[in-house]
Amino acid sequence: MMNFVARLLSRPMPSLAEASARDAAAIAAIHAASFQRGWSEQELQQLLADRAVVGHRAMSGRNLTAFILSRIAADEAEILSVAVAPAWRGHGVARPLLDLHLRRLAGLGVRTVFLEVGEHNVPALRLYGRAGFREVGKRQGYYDSGATALLLRRDLG
Repeated sequence: MMNFVARLLSRPMPSLAEASARDAAAIAAIHAASFQRGWSEQELQQLLADRAVVGHRAMSGRNLTAFILSRIAADEAEILSVAVAPAWRGHGVARPLLDLHLRRLAGLGVRTVFLEVGEHNVPALRLYGRAGFREVGKRQGYYDSGATALLLRRDLG
């Protein structure tokens, strides 16, 4: 009986794929739920249409559960945003999505990836630390709240 209940309550892992401009509305909704200033659907459509931007998404059925976006310049990339839908946080979605994204960036010739993260964002810092990112700088008062951003870097291959 317990196994039956556990199976009913467990969620299958979302499927991972490349994001496109068609995902802009769903990404905007998750972004708005995750950050103080969410990006609009139009801003996301423009980003996703940019040939220098690479995006991936996690889907559970027809529902977007997470996304990641990066911009490539020469052999470097900057992760612009990563977010997981509130109902999916803590369910192990972010790590496989980040891993897929980093593999794709490496396949496109990216050698170094940078990102900024709030110094008090413990779940994100844990995720990035486990994925091999290291702190290389700080930006005092970077966020509207006055919080410091940590600049992280990971070399790919």
